[in-house]
Amino acid sequence: MSSSSAFNDDKGGSSSIGEPEYGHDPASGGIFSSDYKRHDDLKEMLDSNKDSLKLEAMKRIVAMIARGKNASDLFPAVVKNVACKNIEVKKLVYVYLVRYAEEQQDLALLSISTFQRGLKDPNQLIRASALRVLSSIRVTIIVPIMMLAIREAASDMSPYVRKTAAHAIPKLYSLDPDQKDQLIEVIEKLLADKTTLVAGSVVMAFEEVCPERIDLIHKNYRKLCNLLIDVEEWGQVVIINMLTRYARTQFLNPNANESLLEEGTEKAFYGSDEDEGKEEKVEAAALVAKRKPYVMDPDHRLLLRNTKPLLQSRNAAVVMAVAQLYFHLAPKAEVGVIAKALVRLMRSHSEVQYVVLQNVATMSIKRRGMFEPYLKSFYIRSTDPTQIKVLKLEVLTNLANETNISTILREFQTYIKSMDKDFVAATIQAIGRCATSIGEVRDTCLNGLVQLLSNRDELVVAESVVVIKKLLQMQPERHSDIIKHMAKLTDNIQVPMARASILWLIGEYCEHIPKIAPDVLRKMAKSFTNEEDIVKLQVLNLAAKLYLTNSKQTKLLTQYVLNLAKYDQNYDIRDRARFIRQLIVPTDKSGALSKYAKKLFLALKPAPVLESPFKDRDHFQLGSLSHLLNAKAGGYQELPDWPEVAPDPSVRNVEVPEWTKCSSREKRKEKKVEKPFYSDSEGESGPTESADSDSDTGSGTGSGSEESGSESGSEESEGESESDKEEEEEKHKRKSKSRAKKSTQESEGSEPSSEDERKKPPKGKGPKAASDSESEEEEEEEESSSESSESESEGESESDTDTRMKQKTCASKPPPRQPKKETEMSLLDLDDFEPTPSPQVTPVNNFVSSSLVTDLEGLSLSDSALSPAAVSPASGPVKSYELLHRITGEGLSVSYCFSRQPFSHDPHMVSVQMQFTNNGDTEARNLRIQEPKLQSGMRIAEFPEIDVLPPGETVTMVMGIDFSDSTQAANFQLCTHTRKFFLTIQPPVGELMMPVFMTENEFKKEQGQLTGMNEITEKLTLGETCQGDAAIVQRVTSTASLSRVPCGSEMECRFAGKTVTSGSLVLVTIVTREQLVAQLTVNCEKMLIGTMLVKDILQALSQ
Repeated sequence: MSSSSAFNDDKGGSSSIGEPEYGHDPASGGIFSSDYKRHDDLKEMLDSNKDSLKLEAMKRIVAMIARGKNASDLFPAVVKNVACKNIEVKKLVYVYLVRYAEEQQDLALLSISTFQRGLKDPNQLIRASALRVLSSIRVTIIVPIMMLAIREAASDMSPYVRKTAAHAIPKLYSLDPDQKDQLIEVIEKLLADKTTLVAGSVVMAFEEVCPERIDLIHKNYRKLCNLLIDVEEWGQVVIINMLTRYARTQFLNPNANESLLEEGTEKAFYGSDEDEGKEEKVEAAALVAKRKPYVMDPDHRLLLRNTKPLLQSRNAAVVMAVAQLYFHLAPKAEVGVIAKALVRLMRSHSEVQYVVLQNVATMSIKRRGMFEPYLKSFYIRSTDPTQIKVLKLEVLTNLANETNISTILREFQTYIKSMDKDFVAATIQAIGRCATSIGEVRDTCLNGLVQLLSNRDELVVAESVVVIKKLLQMQPERHSDIIKHMAKLTDNIQVPMARASILWLIGEYCEHIPKIAPDVLRKMAKSFTNEEDIVKLQVLNLAAKLYLTNSKQTKLLTQYVLNLAKYDQNYDIRDRARFIRQLIVPTDKSGALSKYAKKLFLALKPAPVLESPFKDRDHFQLGSLSHLLNAKAGGYQELPDWPEVAPDPSVRNVEVPEWTKCSSREKRKEKKVEKPFYSDSEGESGPTESADSDSDTGSGTGSGSEESGSESGSEESEGESESDKEEEEEKHKRKSKSRAKKSTQESEGSEPSSEDERKKPPKGKGPKAASDSESEEEEEEEESSSESSESESEGESESDTDTRMKQKTCASKPPPRQPKKETEMSLLDLDDFEPTPSPQVTPVNNFVSSSLVTDLEGLSLSDSALSPAAVSPASGPVKSYELLHRITGEGLSVSYCFSRQPFSHDPHMVSVQMQFTNNGDTEARNLRIQEPKLQSGMRIAEFPEIDVLPPGETVTMVMGIDFSDSTQAANFQLCTHTRKFFLTIQPPVGELMMPVFMTENEFKKEQGQLTGMNEITEKLTLGETCQGDAAIVQRVTSTASLSRVPCGSEMECRFAGKTVTSGSLVLVTIVTREQLVAQLTVNCEKMLIGTMLVKDILQALSQ
């Protein structure tokens, strides 16, 4: 208590937390206390044995620092407490040391051993603080210690410590640049980190230390794109700016063909001859035709799709970063999405408005149409600061065109009445720019500006004169009256720039006003000595021009002016006078130039082009300081040009260990445990998908026709051992290979066998059907190529134990063994071909009512009784997608469809039926899949190798893909004996499910458990063709592999299913109301799947 009472008695200090007493800095009233007594109370508290007093003292000291008070003299007293056992005290000591370690380096070095011990502390905050203090001591002697600490922290279990290590890297680099190579190794390690906390900080370190090492980003590119939405805001800004530059080096220009055509049209516009223009247009079109049609790289699309939701961020810097990314990288048709977000930012503070408007001004030059719908947002308010007004004027001028010019000019008329003179001057210049760019309003603008010449305000008149001068240069002969009117103004206008402009106009067009021009020169000669330098130079020019055109009247005046100028104080004016005298007054000594005096002075001068000051700013990266200043700032990195040829996209592929390599469940468990919380396949959150409605509509609607049969048909007791299962799989593979060889040999015959008939999907019959499917396949190819990097699975975020439990309960084992012969046949058929359907190809809907079909779905039938296809509710023809076009495949075409049948080897895989057709003249051999590039958690079961595919023949194979409950693409190579083709299969979300039979009560019970964030409800208007239960059921079941649940209400349709991989329930309810209005509700454990399914069903029902 002694120290406590001493503290309380001394200078009336108080130890209570409620009273803001901060030692004896001047703010607390101790102004006249002597320096040696300063902060004595705090020093006593820090020397106390009680942690409570130390904590109180540290709180006060940190509060002083926060208020900007100097607390450096307390450094010795504070640093003694660095070894304090109390964690709260220790944290505050470290906060203090970070602030003052750089100033008091010698004292900080004494405690370096304590900091090193702090790096091993069990508390992550202490470890991070110790590293932060260590990196704040700017002494080269401890560089090796700092390097070691950073290396250790980079491998720390805590992501917060790893983040601090990333922050320390630039500090160490600035202290000792020779450590660059070692630091790059640490950066490479941290870039591979899968936590969102570290991502932003390590990219910042990368930008500071080694921005040129773009190879470090390749393997982490997709991960950074997918983590982006969850990274903290300032990390997002850094990552987006870095990825913008990365994308400019790795992908092709999506607007390359358009820019070629634009160049062609520009040349045609400026060309002197129409025929030449036509020829150049044709040449440009031919160049475009020669170029390959642009197909966007899936990784390019991934970046655009994952940044789009960030336009809704509350942080203006993030929105600005995404806007510049879209402006520099997106196809012209997609850039428009950023306009609304940027207009929203204009409601923010004036500082934010200033930066945003600078960038909008640059964008509006190239992409005028983007901001035209928001024209009124750029109207000027009287409360806006001058710099904001000028920028808004700039944008309005850029957006002016024939349709909106009358509205804009009315606005400008109002602005001219403003009290802000700089703003008025800028408005007059804007009117001039509108007049030059839009010929139709030139005369109107000119007349308006001439009226302003009678304005009381001299600045307004002066600015009008300058602008009129520029406009008159376009058609001077039509406006001699205006030139006369301006000549009369020389007596009144005193602004030097305006006087100079009038004199230049009179001199340039003196032949239009032969009587007035000499008189103006006479007046100017009188006041020559009192004029500003810029006016004197124009008086000399006027004198020279009049001497050459009208020497009788002006010879003496000119000599008088030249004599005055000869003795002027300004050497520019003296030099100009000597030059003009020698040129226009020929003497014996004057050279050959005097012959050409008229050509020099009276040459036709091109009219000035009034351009925006923002015209050439877009070579700077938008949103950067360099763009704002229009000058290269320190540390700015140039935006690279697009490459002519796309670099190899495979550098971004990451090798993922296959699940199938694990021989036992134990190994699988180990692998799961080793995975960090955020894996590569970390899914985008709901808003990402829902916001991206444009890009997803196509792929989501397509789905196969056949739905898998009753799940119970393929279930078995869980007792069967894993090893038995694997042995069986090996047998099946060996047998299926031999079977594939036989089937291809048989197919060479003239008549197709019954198996071949079964292989062909129902859509391929008849020439009409074939052409239809071809056109559909071409559409699908575009979609799959542009969107093959669909958002990643969110499955990793669930706990491993939950997943394992679900897999246990929902796992379907291979069918029980039956007499040997039957088993072989069924297994081979399921492996090589579509699982044997009933011979009748007619859809069930044709002769069985939909309600009867749904009732049949739930019947639990044994394998021997019925094959799965016999009870699958058909929902129309299977939708086929083109995988490889015959031209690209050099005669080999491949299409695929989702058969909605259980995959024989693994019920957790989606069954994909692939049809290979050889349209060439030579046989294709050794067709097989190699090097599947899969995201984390995905697996693929390849089809057996096709030895020979003769010309004109078609073979159907079935492969299994475990998409891990996500719509991410499965990438792989299809190899023949001569070529390799990179292919991508991307599932619509509806194909990731299998039907589940439920009673109404079970449905309601499960639905009750999946509420809150697991429930998504949307209102919709049904399409005209979508009326009645049958139509709704048909649309829903064709969109997703779901089964109908019996329901007592006529106004309600219910559907149930579960995801193929994890068995998560998916429940869909559609309640119809009057006048085609309905409500759609989807309940699903996986929110991402639910969001995407809602979007697809909405589209299907509203068509």
